[in-house]
Amino acid sequence: MSIHPSAVVDPGARIGNDVVIGPFCTVGANVELADNINLISHVCISGRTRIGAGTRIFPFASIGSEPQDLKFHGEQSELIVGANNVIREHVTMNPGTEGGGLITRVGDSCLFMVGAHVAHDCQIADHAILVNNATLAGHVEIGEWAIVGGLSAVHQFVRIGRHAMIGGMTGVENDVIPYGSVLGNRARLSGLNIVGIKRRNFSRDEIHDLRKAYRLIFAQEGTLSERLEDVAEDFADNEPVMEILDFIRKDSSRSICQPGTDDAS
Repeated sequence: MSIHPSAVVDPGARIGNDVVIGPFCTVGANVELADNINLISHVCISGRTRIGAGTRIFPFASIGSEPQDLKFHGEQSELIVGANNVIREHVTMNPGTEGGGLITRVGDSCLFMVGAHVAHDCQIADHAILVNNATLAGHVEIGEWAIVGGLSAVHQFVRIGRHAMIGGMTGVENDVIPYGSVLGNRARLSGLNIVGIKRRNFSRDEIHDLRKAYRLIFAQEGTLSERLEDVAEDFADNEPVMEILDFIRKDSSRSICQPGTDDAS
């Protein structure tokens, strides 16, 4: 490993092979750094924090400091960050609390741009992206390949499904369906995240079915439960469509983001 003379690394920290700890970094006693991690400089890692192999953390990031939650009283909670993540300048990530299972978890190969915030008890899946100054409140769930646009804020307990896109400067108060695209001062569905779906190499037929299912789910006729039953019958063999239905049916403390009056089709 390579540790700059100005860095402060507690003897109790567990450091893997080929780790680079740059100038003026601090690493706490209960921190575990896997192999090939690079702390560029001025990085603070504290608390009961584990970071996976190949992750790069840029200057002035604060990882593992205690949650910004008045109900937190020093319980032994954790922050677990996966492998091959990129955590840019001024990013903050907090460990869990007793009310959320005591673990904040970040998957693999995620990108956290400048100033992004991950609050206590968030659960972030692989390949997620938080753009500059995107903010997650506590207990937020982010699915694989989801993108949270710059200067956006996500309310506590909100779920954002896989491949969803949150437009910049959006306030998200309700759950966002997988493959959905939302925007606005208070987020509303504006359709499907077609650009993201195409980037993930979904077939033309899959995209066509997703569009058709979306229109049926958010049509004006009938109740939501009736529309979900109709879609389930028509698209039983389409995995992405069934994923959306499962997401909507799952118990949640938040309602589902709905389209605006001009966006249901």
